[in-house]
Amino acid sequence: MDAAALCRPASFFPRSAGPGQRRRSGGSLASGSFPSAGRFPGPRPCRFLRSASSSASQWGMGVRCRAAGTESKAASDAVVRSGEPGQDRLLKVPVSNIRNFCIIAHIDHGKSTLADKLLQLTGTVQMREMKEQFLDNMDLERERGITIKLQAARMRYVLDNVPYCLNLIDTPGHVDFSYEVSRSLAACEGALLVVDASQGVEAQTLANVYLALENNLEIIPVLNKIDLPGAEPDRVAREMEEIIGLDCSTAIQCSAKEGIGIAEILNSIVTRIPPPNDTSQSPLRALIFDSYYDPYRGVIVYFRVVDGSIRKGDKIYFMASGKDYFADEIGVLSPNQMQVDELYVGEVGYLSASIRSVADARVGDTITHFGRRAASSLPGYEEATPMVFCGLFPVDADQFPELRDALEKLQLNDAALKFEPETSSAMGFGFRCGFLGLLHMEIVQERLEREYNLTLITTAPSVVYRVNCANGDIIECSNPSLLPEPGKRRSIEEPFVKIEMLTPKEYIGSLMELGQERRGEFKEMNYITENRASLIYELPLAEMVGDFFDQLKSRTKGYASMEYSFVGYRESDLVKLDVQINGEPVEPLSTIVHKDKAYAVGRALTQKLKELIPRQMFKIPIQACVGSKVIASESLSAIRKDVLSKCYGGDISRKKKLLKKQAEGKKRMKAVGKVEVPQEAFMAVLRLEKEVM
Repeated sequence: MDAAALCRPASFFPRSAGPGQRRRSGGSLASGSFPSAGRFPGPRPCRFLRSASSSASQWGMGVRCRAAGTESKAASDAVVRSGEPGQDRLLKVPVSNIRNFCIIAHIDHGKSTLADKLLQLTGTVQMREMKEQFLDNMDLERERGITIKLQAARMRYVLDNVPYCLNLIDTPGHVDFSYEVSRSLAACEGALLVVDASQGVEAQTLANVYLALENNLEIIPVLNKIDLPGAEPDRVAREMEEIIGLDCSTAIQCSAKEGIGIAEILNSIVTRIPPPNDTSQSPLRALIFDSYYDPYRGVIVYFRVVDGSIRKGDKIYFMASGKDYFADEIGVLSPNQMQVDELYVGEVGYLSASIRSVADARVGDTITHFGRRAASSLPGYEEATPMVFCGLFPVDADQFPELRDALEKLQLNDAALKFEPETSSAMGFGFRCGFLGLLHMEIVQERLEREYNLTLITTAPSVVYRVNCANGDIIECSNPSLLPEPGKRRSIEEPFVKIEMLTPKEYIGSLMELGQERRGEFKEMNYITENRASLIYELPLAEMVGDFFDQLKSRTKGYASMEYSFVGYRESDLVKLDVQINGEPVEPLSTIVHKDKAYAVGRALTQKLKELIPRQMFKIPIQACVGSKVIASESLSAIRKDVLSKCYGGDISRKKKLLKKQAEGKKRMKAVGKVEVPQEAFMAVLRLEKEVM
């Protein structure tokens, strides 16, 4: 054997392959490095054998290995071009092969799990990257196990050797995020209606179906969780036919967790959901259905192309805001952002154009070309009507500008959020914010604190009251401090909601009792099946913004569900409850309550304040008043100095003189003294108001 052969690594020597092993082929020696001694089958080769001839031989091997490496790189490039995960989803398909759909369901019926399985089966997400609730990218969503934001994902699916592009939009299920659902429905032609095969039709199932029908979507019923022991798919299918009126003879039975029936769902999406209309020759019109703020790239817009096409570098025009930009980057969401050169009719994608002002690209706006503008904009979205209001104040007053910027950026991502500046004598500068519900309020507060590092105080939730003044004016009032004096107002109206509760029949009595306690007006009761009933009440929104939902769940052991809608304003016997400390009204603690509840709320507030306000050198009366009438009162006794300590005896008149002098001093001190209510007291009373209200 020659010297060059001796210097070759072990992998170059032919050897017999054992069971289950392949013969190893040569590796590259281009770097000139040798393997360790452990890789040689025989004794370690001598150093002097590395002669000029061996070097030449080694150089020759290096050339061969480099050539082989070039060939393998070319082959791998071909593999990348043909089938690298993700790249095939960027390949264009005809407009007739595009399907836009969303998933709608009641909360916790398995939407996110089904979306995960669709992404997995179509190869959109690789197994190594897969995790539960893949599209829920907020920590808050994962912690609570709910979907808060709609998420889009592009998938590629091949049926009968024909490739299809499927654009999925996953939606939230809670009633407080119904605005997110309505926005996603407007960007689709079809919807998967997911119903839990063990729980059946719930309140939000109905609400979402009606939203889908309003948008003329093709609805595909899906019965999920059929693997559960308590699943009754046949009963639930009948229930859906009776309550919703959908034909469930072709309903798909599946288990998203176990992967049963997922292929059938994909086939139904392709065969039953219609493609978008082909208007590729028309001027560009694209509907913005979501957006968010990126600190490096500015506003990132999610849109669906309705007419025409858009290319990277095009000069675009936002029809509502009147601003124009260059489309620096366009792409698709699959589910991560992937850049493309062009998007056309029916496709869903994102756009980055270095938009720094959050007001320039609002949800519902229409994008068109600057040079070839569309004749009219798309209908957009109906403005969300806030139901619940509260004040948000920074604990540190210096954070007020940061809070304003954070709210503007968050409003870009959450179009249902409304806010306006507000000033409080106790808490300084802040904002009066409007939300769709209590959960929405809680989520916004938590997102502000987590994503923007703010520390906030939240006032008790309230609603908008309508005040009919004596001079004929009508004032909308969401803050008790803005309520006109009793002599200037004729009546106060409060918002009412129609609430539908679906419950098993054994809990009907406890829910009726809850409705009566909350000043509810009973409307009707229907047995939708043999064991489930629907209760409909109309009750004041102010009674529902407290712990109504918690009470509903606890009284029915979690089996009941609810859905509500605004029905209008009605006149009620409402009063403004003021809190006076040492004769001075404290505006931040004022609240609007029903006359029947005024005493209970007033008593609770005065007792709590007595515990929280530090004692002074003089007696402090704490009073809850309706107008000029005091309905609840507590007093904080004074800190007394023992002025009799120097008297070791003597006449009683001497002691009386000292006590009289002390009383006069206390009286003078009370007249000029001011009571400072500490911040902790305000926060504790606000928490108490939330509980009592």
